Amino acid sequence: MELNSDLHLHSPFARGVSPRMQPGVLLEASARKGIGAIGTGDALHPAWRRAWGPELENEHGIVVLPTVEIQAEHRVHHLALFPDFEAVEVFGDLLAPHGKSLETEGRPHLRLTGGEVVAAAHEAGGLAGPSHAFTPYTGCYAAFSSIRECYGDEPIDFLELGLSADSSYGVGISELHATPFISSSDAHSPELHRIGREFTRLDVGEASAVGVLEALARGRVVMNVGLFPEEGKYNETACTRCSHHFSLAEAVAHGWRCPEDGTPLKKGVRDRAHELWDDEPRPRPPYLHLIPLGEVIAVVLGLGSPNTKAVRRIHDDLLAAFSTEIAVLVDLPVETIAQVNPAVSRAIGALREGQVVLHPGGGGCYGTFELPST
Repeated sequence: MELNSDLHLHSPFARGVSPRMQPGVLLEASARKGIGAIGTGDALHPAWRRAWGPELENEHGIVVLPTVEIQAEHRVHHLALFPDFEAVEVFGDLLAPHGKSLETEGRPHLRLTGGEVVAAAHEAGGLAGPSHAFTPYTGCYAAFSSIRECYGDEPIDFLELGLSADSSYGVGISELHATPFISSSDAHSPELHRIGREFTRLDVGEASAVGVLEALARGRVVMNVGLFPEEGKYNETACTRCSHHFSLAEAVAHGWRCPEDGTPLKKGVRDRAHELWDDEPRPRPPYLHLIPLGEVIAVVLGLGSPNTKAVRRIHDDLLAAFSTEIAVLVDLPVETIAQVNPAVSRAIGALREGQVVLHPGGGGCYGTFELPST
């Protein structure tokens, strides 16, 4: 059985997260998106666990996994996945001596190494690995030159790529050859262009939290799905003030400072990933680049936001006809979609054929795209 899984998001108990991120809203959004397994995020917070309690068995049949993101040594973020809340509580007991924010912050900050965080997750019966591994500031490859340097002898179970990377960024790094890659939304708000904007399609033996963890532990990744990495806000090396982009050679030549304003340059995910290559690329499950349906509709209408009434009206019409956003974007023939909206069907056809003009992000500014056939 194949299950679309979005295993990393956050609750209102984490900083910068919408108060609308509530279990019922998340489940409804996941059902409309076509996500079959969702991570709770922030499961160490007792109030968030109580909120999810009644929703573990839900009318949508969506699998709910308790998940936690931890900030540890050198501000690196780590993602841990568990079969149930009892395992999360064991995890919390193991971490309690090392930080004061376990029950007050959705993403607690701990005085631990990455290896110690992952070892605690393993002892509690979970899986763990780096969040958005290549991302500046909080990715493990931002602070360390290798997985071993970050985690020591404790093995990681997966590596999350992050919004500015796809599978191709890690295929030439020898220490990752046996590590499954996952893609997740890291959503901070429940709109459909956030939830499930990146997900992992897993081959699960059963639709349960244990089934998802077992599939991931065995590397049964069917496909990674997500944004074009160029849309990420740290994809290319750029100035964080004026957003001017530089090649790696240019950044080095300028001493990693913008020649226009003297601001330090932020190394892009693409450049950082390729710095780490030390082997020939190895095959990986396919990576499908998608753009959220609301953003596609906005481009078709010539609007700057997917949150307008006009976009929502067309989006609702398509989902009323075809059930889920993923079905519209991935599975249905464009001729079928054209029966509801010919202009959107042409845009989706262009997206599937790779007719996308990308303007890469960098320096903290998101990238943009154009669909020329619209």
